[in-house]
Amino acid sequence: MPKISAYAAKIPDATGHIFYDSEEDAVWRDLMAQQLPEVAKHMAPDYLAGLAKLDMPKDRVPQAVEISAVLRASTGWQVAPVPALIGFGRFFGMLADKTFPAASFIRSRKDFNYIKEPDIFHEIFGHTPLLTDPRFAGFTHAIGQAGLRARPEDYAWLIRLYWFTVEFGLTRVDGQIKALGSGLASSPTELQWSVGSPVPERQPFDVMNILRTPYRIDIHQPLYFVLENVDDLFAAAERDLLADVARAREMGLFAPKYPPIQAAS
Repeated sequence: MPKISAYAAKIPDATGHIFYDSEEDAVWRDLMAQQLPEVAKHMAPDYLAGLAKLDMPKDRVPQAVEISAVLRASTGWQVAPVPALIGFGRFFGMLADKTFPAASFIRSRKDFNYIKEPDIFHEIFGHTPLLTDPRFAGFTHAIGQAGLRARPEDYAWLIRLYWFTVEFGLTRVDGQIKALGSGLASSPTELQWSVGSPVPERQPFDVMNILRTPYRIDIHQPLYFVLENVDDLFAAAERDLLADVARAREMGLFAPKYPPIQAAS
């Protein structure tokens, strides 16, 4: 994970609430207005059911304590505000504790359509709907538990399974490709790209292939993995993921599907 953020974390008060000003609330309002029709068309029913259960405010940034109340009742999870970027060790530890780390700031107008780092719109609108579902919450918990047992040099391998499922996973519903990942739900541009564009490659879900697939965070993904049945994802949580990582390391990474990063001149 990158270590430098362009945004400053917002600190909750003694009651767990964070102050957002009128412009920040307006950014949330406009993001919601833009994304709700798109997720209704392109996201999987599992995500949409969780979104309906959370019933997020449309005109202001929701508070972590509000979202946590619904998650606790549904799956025993909660949301905790954190700085924008945290290390893998802390990230996996929080997931293992059934606590989702949510960046507390919201993007500026300048970054309205694309932000390189996670903000509260990505964290709350993107991630928390699936955490209302015990199956998806269980998969996320399994990733956290594996991360607690992993060596630091294994973190980058394990996180690929999270990236290509929880963040950017696709699934097939009644023959149609639908988006499942939080990075897609919260993206004004990549959601349509992922399900409708002929440009990206779409491969069947396969744990070993995912672990060996490099990715970049600053572009639309050139490759997605498609779950034919979401139960395949939950079966992956029962695997010995660290043994899978060890095997993937022995086999090595695939050649990247994305172009090389251009050096600054």
